[in-house]
Amino acid sequence: MKRTLTALALALCAPAFVPALAATPAPAAAVQAQPPVQFRLSNGLQLIVQPDRRAPTAVHMLWLRVGSMDEVDGVSGVAHVLEHMMFKGSEKLAPGEFSRRVAALGGQENAFTSRDYTGYYQQIPAERLGDVMRLEADRFAHNQWPDEEFKRELEVVKEERRMRTEDQPRALLFEQLNAASFIASPYQRPVVGWMSDLDAMTPDDARAFYKQWYVPANAAVVVAGDVDPQQVLALAEATYGAIPARAVPVRKPRAEPPQIGMRRIAVKAPAEQAYVALAFRAPALTSLTAPAAADRDALALLLLSGVLSGYDGARLERGLAQGPDRVADSASSSASVLGRGPAQFFLSGVPATGKSAADVEAGLRAQVARVALEGVSEAELARVKTQWVASRVYDRDSLQHQASELGSNWVQGLPLDAEDRLLALLRSIGPQEVQSVAQRYFGDDQLTVATLLPQPLAPGARKRPAAAADAGGAVH
Repeated sequence: MKRTLTALALALCAPAFVPALAATPAPAAAVQAQPPVQFRLSNGLQLIVQPDRRAPTAVHMLWLRVGSMDEVDGVSGVAHVLEHMMFKGSEKLAPGEFSRRVAALGGQENAFTSRDYTGYYQQIPAERLGDVMRLEADRFAHNQWPDEEFKRELEVVKEERRMRTEDQPRALLFEQLNAASFIASPYQRPVVGWMSDLDAMTPDDARAFYKQWYVPANAAVVVAGDVDPQQVLALAEATYGAIPARAVPVRKPRAEPPQIGMRRIAVKAPAEQAYVALAFRAPALTSLTAPAAADRDALALLLLSGVLSGYDGARLERGLAQGPDRVADSASSSASVLGRGPAQFFLSGVPATGKSAADVEAGLRAQVARVALEGVSEAELARVKTQWVASRVYDRDSLQHQASELGSNWVQGLPLDAEDRLLALLRSIGPQEVQSVAQRYFGDDQLTVATLLPQPLAPGARKRPAAAADAGGAVH
C-alpha cells in the first residue's frame, strides 16, 4: 500500500520502528505549483483541485474521514475490510471490474485505511479523469457484493494480519504497545483488527459501516495534475453531485484520561534480536493558524525527534550505535503528534551483541535527559529545519504527494496549506523550547515500555519474509 501522509509528516511522525527518513537534496527542477482551489458540492462533499501542468497526468483521490478509530468494540478491522470490499462490485460493476477498467484507461490504483481515514486513488492520463470520477462515484454511492465474495475476501484480510502482524515480531510488539498505552481511546485497537473480531465479522457488519460513514458530507475528492478547476468542478457535480445528501453520524468524544503511572509489558515472539520501544504521552498538534502553548510544545517535540534521529549521525546514532562501547545496533525516535486521536513520542532500539534491552532503554532515556540538561544548539536545529524545507520542495514534484497532502490536511481539519504553515512555525521554535519539552514530557508517569523477548522458532514453523513497516499504521 502506498503511504498517504505527506512525506514531511512521515518523517516527523513515523512510528518508532520505522527508520527516520534521510535528508534528500531538493531537485533543481522543482516548480512552485499553483495554489489549490476548494469547492463544496450541494450534498456536502468537498472538492479540492491542485492544478499542475508539468505533465499530462492526474491523480484522483477519494478521502473518507473514517478509519479504525470510528469502529466499535467487537468489529475492529471493519473499516479496512470495507476498503477491500469496495473493489468487489457495485450496482453496475461485477467484482474486480473496477480495477480492470482503471487498467484499461492506462491508470494505476490502490487504497488505504488508517486510524484516522480511508482513501482510494487512481493515477491516470488527465484526459481520462472523467472516466475514473464516474467509476469512483458509482462505487462510493452503490457498493454492493454477494456474501460469498465477502467471505473470500475476509480470509485475505486474515492472512494479511498473520503476515504483517502476527509473524512480524516488531509489528506485534507495537500492536501490544498501543493496546497498553491507551485505555479509552480507540487508538488502542489495531487497524487490521483483532483476529477474534475478524473471525466473527459478518457481511452485514461491513454493509452497516458503509451505510453509516460513506456519505458525501464525510468525504473529499482531491484532484491534482494537468486539469482546470472549473472543468473538474463540472465533472464532480455530474458524478459525485448526484449522490443524495445524508447526515454524518455524531461522533462521541472518547478522550484518553491522563496516565498516572508507568506501564510496562513484555512480548514473547520468535525473533533473532530483542527490541525495546518507549511511548510517552505528548501534546497533539491541533492548530496551525492560532497555535496555543500545547501546539508549540508539539512542534518542539517534532524538532526534538529530528535532533535525536532525523539524519545520519544524529544524536541517538552517535550516542548509542557507534563506537566500541555501543549499546545498540540501531536506535530511533518519532513524534506522532498529527492525527484525530491522542499523541505520543516514541523511542526505540535494538540491543547490540552482549547488551540488553534494559541497556538500550537506559541509553535512550539518557539521551533525552542530556537534552533536558544541556539543551541543543542552533546549528542542530538549523540542520533539521533545512532538511525538512528541502524535502518539502522535493515532494512538490510528485502529484501523488500533492494530492495526499491535501487529503490528509482535510481529514485532520487543517488548512490546505498546512505544510507551509508547519514549516514556518517550526522555524520559529528555538533551542529553549526544545530543551523545555525534553524536561517536561519524559517522566515515568507518562511512559509505557514494551520489550520484545526473543523466542526460538518452533520446529517446523514456516518463516515468512519480513513485511515492510508502514508509517502511521495504515494497511491495505
